[in-house]
Amino acid sequence: MRDNNSIRVSRSLRDTAYKAIYAKENYIKRNLKEPTVQEIAEEIGISKEDIVFALDAIQAPMSLQEPVYNDSGDALYVMDQISDTKNREERWVENLSLQAAMEHLSERERHIITLRFFEGKTQMEVAGDVKISQAQVSRLEKNALRTMKQYLS
Repeated sequence: MRDNNSIRVSRSLRDTAYKAIYAKENYIKRNLKEPTVQEIAEEIGISKEDIVFALDAIQAPMSLQEPVYNDSGDALYVMDQISDTKNREERWVENLSLQAAMEHLSERERHIITLRFFEGKTQMEVAGDVKISQAQVSRLEKNALRTMKQYLS
């Protein structure tokens, strides 16, 4: 925090970024055009990958809740601009398959799988909720996953 940054960046990385910025400014003054990363790398003798990494490291972080557009109505946030790379159709088919596989479980096993994998609870937390031991949760979970795997295979 000594440099008033929210993320600590090493001094050597920061120095590399500032060298690249300085080299870019000098290049523009001399050639009256923007240099490529390769040209900056050649000027300061540092690999272009290291320059890109250093320049990225000194960028200020942005909040996912940062508004990027507001048309006097609902604001559009950074989070709204991030998409899931997984195909939606693929996800839909997976969800249908999981639902079908879970129908082959007992009510107790289905409840345990739901708590563990859909609500993110630990085996200890599930044990407390279901009022059984953690070892029993582990065995029931393992059997349920085996049953689901057999159905999905």
